Amino acid sequence: MLRHRILRRLFPGFVLSALGDGMSLVAVSWLALHLAPSESRATWAAVAIAAYTLPGALGSVLFGRWLGGRGGAQLAAWDAVLRTVMLVLIPVAHLAGVLGIWLYTVLLGLSALLRSWGSAGRFTLIAELLPPKHRLAGNALIGLLVEASVLVGPALAAVIIGIGGPVVVIAIDAATFAVLAITYLLAVPKAARAPRGARRSSGLAGFAAISRDRGIRGLSILTFGFFFLYGPILVALPVHVGAASGDSAGRLAAFWVVFGAGAIVGGLAAGYLRRWRLWPVTITIVLAWGVALLPLGAGAPTGVALVMFAVGGLVWAPFPATTMALLQARTEASTRAPVIAAYSAIATLSVPLGTLAGGPMIASFGAQPTILGCAGLTLALGLVAAAVAIGRARRRSDGQAAAEPRPSMEPAARGT
Repeated sequence: MLRHRILRRLFPGFVLSALGDGMSLVAVSWLALHLAPSESRATWAAVAIAAYTLPGALGSVLFGRWLGGRGGAQLAAWDAVLRTVMLVLIPVAHLAGVLGIWLYTVLLGLSALLRSWGSAGRFTLIAELLPPKHRLAGNALIGLLVEASVLVGPALAAVIIGIGGPVVVIAIDAATFAVLAITYLLAVPKAARAPRGARRSSGLAGFAAISRDRGIRGLSILTFGFFFLYGPILVALPVHVGAASGDSAGRLAAFWVVFGAGAIVGGLAAGYLRRWRLWPVTITIVLAWGVALLPLGAGAPTGVALVMFAVGGLVWAPFPATTMALLQARTEASTRAPVIAAYSAIATLSVPLGTLAGGPMIASFGAQPTILGCAGLTLALGLVAAAVAIGRARRRSDGQAAAEPRPSMEPAARGT
């Protein structure tokens, strides 16, 4: 990817926007806490975080009619422009003295409307510019930047918030997306930004294409279940660690640090999996993540749980790259962007829905049993996917064997 003339020019923009997103993990909720009434701060923080992600799923449907035939660079650039404009309005409103929690949440929501299309554009561009054998490496590098930003971005945001407040971080995030938008417009030739097919199509065209293709449909179901079962972990882990360590934030941070370190290694390794069969690799990732959660859910010593959580990060990181490579391989240029946008919408919805389900699960069963239950369900999901894949492989093998011409027995019959 770094040797490609166009992608090499885009790489600094990728790095900056990923860093901006990493900083926004802290700044979005922190600013919401400052703007919200004291009696509902936690609620508004959750709403703000959701507003910065979930509208992307809605946008994948609302704008499908107009964006479905656009090139990858064009989609990604429009997402970057929208984010720049809406995020810039937040510090502008703050300076004008009119920024309240409602306006803040609305601006966050508007900034995320093209999120799924931006993701689709980015990975569509990878498929447009790279030959199939290098697409996995390109996907993996994008994922690696995201994982690295989670490690670096929050720490950098904390320093900047201490100096200038969370509004400054939001302004910097907007600036990174402005750089990304300009990079797309300047680095990608006009021919690569041209529409790839008919512009007018149903807003649900991507979802319809997923429903028609058995392989993509199965991949979407697997992804939704995998991410949905990850959602309760985001709630259960701090509750479980806090109860076990007397509300020690340091121990909770240790879990996410080792997870991030494992994810960095896994992201680096993902680019070298192109000679492997990606469906078995993807299913193995699901099973390995379930195994990695078992010690934490079973109440193993902290050291063992930390090691296995690092292994979990290692195996988790290649999942977005392998699933996106499977999507890129099964779609044509004219339908790739709508399908990836619909797939991104499914992935975007799954984690928040799982997180919402985590609250009642913890209230009913406790944090540790919730983690153990999610581990078991993840293993079951992986085993079902493996059984389906094996069954399809056997049916294909039987079908090929039946289609092969059998040697004629007529000469032998005449001989007798």
